[in-house]
Amino acid sequence: MMEATDIAVRTITWSDCPPRLIHDGPHREDLAAYTDQGGYLALRDADELLSEVEAGGLVGRGGAAFPLGLKLRAVRDNGRSAGGTVVIANGEEGEPASIKDRWLLRNRPHLVLDGLRLAAAVVGAEHAYVYVSDPEAARSVQAAVGEVDSTRLGDLRVEVWTVAPGYVAGEETAAVHAINGGPAKPTDKPPRPFEAGVGGRPTLVSNVETLANVPYLQRHGATAFRTQGTVLSPGTFLATITGANRAPVLYELPHGLPFAELLALHGVSTDQVRGVLMGGYFAGLLNRSVLDTTLDHETMRKIGSGLGCGAISVITDDCPVAVAASVLAYFDRENAGQCGSCFNGTAAMAAVAAALRDFAATTEDLERMRRWSVVLRGRGACATLDAATNVAATLLDQFPDEVAEHLDGGCRDCGAGAFRTDRPYEAVAVS
Repeated sequence: MMEATDIAVRTITWSDCPPRLIHDGPHREDLAAYTDQGGYLALRDADELLSEVEAGGLVGRGGAAFPLGLKLRAVRDNGRSAGGTVVIANGEEGEPASIKDRWLLRNRPHLVLDGLRLAAAVVGAEHAYVYVSDPEAARSVQAAVGEVDSTRLGDLRVEVWTVAPGYVAGEETAAVHAINGGPAKPTDKPPRPFEAGVGGRPTLVSNVETLANVPYLQRHGATAFRTQGTVLSPGTFLATITGANRAPVLYELPHGLPFAELLALHGVSTDQVRGVLMGGYFAGLLNRSVLDTTLDHETMRKIGSGLGCGAISVITDDCPVAVAASVLAYFDRENAGQCGSCFNGTAAMAAVAAALRDFAATTEDLERMRRWSVVLRGRGACATLDAATNVAATLLDQFPDEVAEHLDGGCRDCGAGAFRTDRPYEAVAVS
């Protein structure tokens, strides 16, 4: 299985869009190289930086696309009456089709630490964590922490916290639960971490790519940040592109890039494309209509999908039914086993999808799966069950012809037993 440092890294220039987050090559950036580029710039005014983050419209890059400015302000305000705050840089990249967070932590750890110390300054935290499951990322960050002195981090104490990998381990309450001494599994909400997190204190849990954008906002400001992207999805984002019988590639792209232009950059003909798996596994499947879209949160929401963590798996030779069956089997294996609705629901939908792939499903089975994809939404402690319902619903809605072929036993791909993807388009091993 391909390791993160083996992933090809590419940047593009699109409407004069120089890279902000990644650089070419597998080498790790040390402290001297990072500071030579203006890293660890002294922070004059934390309130001013918060205003720039809010004006810049930076939204989370971990999947939910929640505005970072709102999170920062909520944690800061709650911390004033709670005796302090905590900040977590979340690098536990649970999506199997994504590599961006591990690449940043392995290759640009100081960029992440710089964003972490700025976020900590805004919310008034004296204790921060870098939360990871990848051993190489943990070693890289630990080395970076050892390189930085108090003149750059001030009184901020940074600890690297390593957990076993898992799809649910990166959920924000799972991160808090693990640091508080429990298993890396989600907990009931409320309270949410911004209300009561590590040690009961208001806690900012932010994806490492999100934090990696904050030094740019500090140096250049909100206006410069918004020169790329769209009004509602400003800036650039890291995209892991897999599938299409090609090696995984990590790109830095401006939000709003036409999907067809990404395919051209990736060397895939639009004629080859049957569909995509969007947002890692979370957002489900899209058919060839994706060819007419742009890569930004507002466009994806309009078509009932999501950009998520920026992982996009291009489906060419694989049957979408087989892909959906494989992803649902993954969710069945990876659910936390804490919620009956998720434990039973993912198993039931996975069973129907596998039966459909193998030409054994009935119309009644599919009607049940469609009903489950509606009534089970929002019923788990985390988003695993929602992700499974997304996959089930989008398979039925986006690929009705392929579903009908399977009901009639007419899919040549699956009839040949060509189930090549146990965990489709996975970019790096997580176990």
